[in-house]
Amino acid sequence: GLWNGSFTNTTILTDICQSLFGQEVYSHLRKEGHKVVGVFTVPDKNGKADPLALAAEKDGTPVFKFPRWRVKGKPIQEVVEAYRSVGADLNILPFCTQFIPMDVIDCPKHGSIIYHPSLLPHHRGASAINWTLIQGDKKAGFTVFWADDGLDTGPILLQRECAVGQNDTVDDLYNRFLFPEGIKAMVEAVQLIADGKASRIPQTEEGATYEGIQKKENAEISWDQPAADLHNWIRGHDKVPGAWTTIDGQVVTFYGSSLLDGAAPAGQPLAIKGASKPGFVTKNGLVLFGSDGKMLLVRNLQFEDGRMIPASKYFATDEMSAVELTEEEKGMAEEIKSIWLGILSNVAVIEDSTDFFKSGASSMDVVRMIEEIKQKCGGLQLQNEDVYMATKFGDFIQKVVRKLRGEDKEELVIDYVSKDVNNMTVKMPYQCYINGEFMNSDDGKTYDTINPTDGSVIAKVSYASVGDVDKAVAAAKEAFENGEWGKMNARERGILMYRLADLMEEHQEELATIEAIDSGAVYTLALKTHVGMSVQTFRYFAGWCDKIQGSTIPINHARPNHNLMFTKKEPLGVCAIVIPWNYPLMMLAWKSAACLAAGNTLVLKQAQVTPLTALKFAELSAKAGFPKGVINILPGSGGLVGQRLSEHPDIRKLGFTGSTPIGKQIMKSCAISNLKKVSLELGGKSPLIIFNDCELDKAVRMGMGAVYFNKGENCIAAGRLFVEEDIHDEFVSRVVEEIKKMKIGDPLDRSTDHGPQNHKAHLEKLLEYCEIGVKEGATLVYGGRQVHRPGFFMEPTVFTEVEDHMYIAQEESFGPVMVISKFQNGDTDGVLQRANNTEYGLASGVFTRDISKALNICEKLEAGTVFINTYNKTDVAAPFGGFKQSGFGKDLGEEALQEYLRTKAVTVEY
Repeated sequence: GLWNGSFTNTTILTDICQSLFGQEVYSHLRKEGHKVVGVFTVPDKNGKADPLALAAEKDGTPVFKFPRWRVKGKPIQEVVEAYRSVGADLNILPFCTQFIPMDVIDCPKHGSIIYHPSLLPHHRGASAINWTLIQGDKKAGFTVFWADDGLDTGPILLQRECAVGQNDTVDDLYNRFLFPEGIKAMVEAVQLIADGKASRIPQTEEGATYEGIQKKENAEISWDQPAADLHNWIRGHDKVPGAWTTIDGQVVTFYGSSLLDGAAPAGQPLAIKGASKPGFVTKNGLVLFGSDGKMLLVRNLQFEDGRMIPASKYFATDEMSAVELTEEEKGMAEEIKSIWLGILSNVAVIEDSTDFFKSGASSMDVVRMIEEIKQKCGGLQLQNEDVYMATKFGDFIQKVVRKLRGEDKEELVIDYVSKDVNNMTVKMPYQCYINGEFMNSDDGKTYDTINPTDGSVIAKVSYASVGDVDKAVAAAKEAFENGEWGKMNARERGILMYRLADLMEEHQEELATIEAIDSGAVYTLALKTHVGMSVQTFRYFAGWCDKIQGSTIPINHARPNHNLMFTKKEPLGVCAIVIPWNYPLMMLAWKSAACLAAGNTLVLKQAQVTPLTALKFAELSAKAGFPKGVINILPGSGGLVGQRLSEHPDIRKLGFTGSTPIGKQIMKSCAISNLKKVSLELGGKSPLIIFNDCELDKAVRMGMGAVYFNKGENCIAAGRLFVEEDIHDEFVSRVVEEIKKMKIGDPLDRSTDHGPQNHKAHLEKLLEYCEIGVKEGATLVYGGRQVHRPGFFMEPTVFTEVEDHMYIAQEESFGPVMVISKFQNGDTDGVLQRANNTEYGLASGVFTRDISKALNICEKLEAGTVFINTYNKTDVAAPFGGFKQSGFGKDLGEEALQEYLRTKAVTVEY
């Protein structure tokens, strides 16, 4: 179809073959102030206008619906005259030109611009996206160009490109980049023309290709190819026309291909015609082998009669018995029957045996049917595969009913790395978790996660790309706006969170073991704190789900005052969470539990060096029943993944725990991108003031905990101790005496007090920190060296005679380094001033028997948390967060919920 309109003082004409694309371009042009004066589109199908026509008719824009522009190669004058009647000065023709006569294309004074889904001159022709994948291109993209009388050969106006992921399909590329960015580019192109700034770059013939539309007979798989080429052939033909081979004498079409690493999984052999090696039907799908011995996995198979099955079920013979429908379900079935009748216009009666495709439906009708069911059946969410896997009406209704009842849940496919450790077998997912599935990163990249106890590799973990971020955000957005999560009531949300907490507790030994080998946490501490507090956090916020309340507010207006004002607390939408490596699971729980309780969906990036407990958490969340897309977990680089999250326009909130410099960068990116809400828990240099009237035994014990807890890798660790003169020497000698009793060793040994530092780079930074302290004149009383054993172990360290100007007095070590400064007897005001003389303000502590003095100091300490005669005592109900450059916003407690909610004020006059 065609549409035309105007920008500034000009008109636009557009040819739309992709009507949804055309509708979006149309709407965006009008939003930008361009006047659309007419739309030419396809005739109504079964009495229903296409989306572009519906949008134009709603706005009162003239709509012309002609089935064709030419007959026997010559323009139809009636159609051409209708076009000329709108006086177009510019034509816009997304996707399709060869059907439009040149006297229409050349008619406007600005000519015609076209959208094409390839980086022209490569892949001219209608199947450009398919051939991008079939030929294994590393880059995809689109071109907006000026029409001429060739096929996609006109001068280029602008181009945009994106990376092609290793397992991208046509749908992935289209939905992630070609569709959304293409719409923006069309509007940008119109504006460039309006401003007189549009380029006309002639297309070179160098690199020019044209590949026609593939026909089914040409899509047969040739098996004498490497696995990557087989994979490209299958994914390039995904959906239409479908890459096929012959199995057991019949044509079988393959869908859902991905490359497979590692050892060949166990399965039942399946002979394939022409393949030198049989495939294997496994629990994950059909494993195939390329000529290079490498593997690929195919998820779904379609037979000649149109029936589609999961490849893992190829040898399954037992069909489920039909379920009896309730009256409500029978009503829904009648509604779906009327939808089928509307699409299958040549069928008089829909019976259980009526086959959707054999009755004349096409792949476009699948999309229409799913959308109509969604519209008319209470938002019921179906996938294209649901239709392909149940093509007969009776089977389709059974599938829909099972889906509604939750009996059709797909089994989560997980590839594990298994380790026999700590008297158990731990099974660890290692792939990205996106939209309810574990999958390799887009580009197939991986990295090693290291056991800090001995430096060995635990697993090769997927290294998420920018494309993976965009996929995850799109999934989270869909789950929030259209998915089951968005429709769920608050109490149901709470039930899911309680269930997840139960599963975490059930798997606590496994989680603590993973935490120990991946982060170096002492197992007993991991069990109690890393995992134990995570479970408590989810239970605490699960209880909040149905207690989030607004309020009614009396307002004063002209009498009589018949006004009601109330506030609603609403979720924000898609939230990003970026967590550090010191408490991998607990930091995840602190932020994600509040986020989910408020009703948001999330994309979480765990620290690159400690990815494994977050991925295990993803598995447990799926087992708990969280709908797909609600929770997405991306291992990888902060500079890549974290940066994209902070810049992403569809994310409405970012919660970050980490260093102050990175926090500043994140806040800047969040502001520039879309002013997304931010909460930051950043660095600390928490002062601990120990007065001479303290209970010394307790002060020594808790002072050591304040510094050495979790190997000093603790955001609220006491970064500097101020000890009153009278007790200074005794305090130091007692600390050294206690350090000598500490057992340094394997974190899985139950008697270990002090495990390895989290990773090698951090250990090296700590050793450098100690060298600086010595060079500046502080007294190294104990430690300061690496322990001579495999792994990343450091001796607990004590510095005294630390002066205020020194580096170690001002900067956080984030390790087992006790920094002690002396203060004069009775100099309360002086030590308070020194304690506050820092840009950080996360935590602080005071030890004294004089409660009046303690409370007075508490009032004046500039820190988000103050501990009096204790330290490290946090609770899930108590808000946690810093002042100054330690950040803002709270984790934990009721206040944390407000970080993930927005307040809407509603006024009603009655």
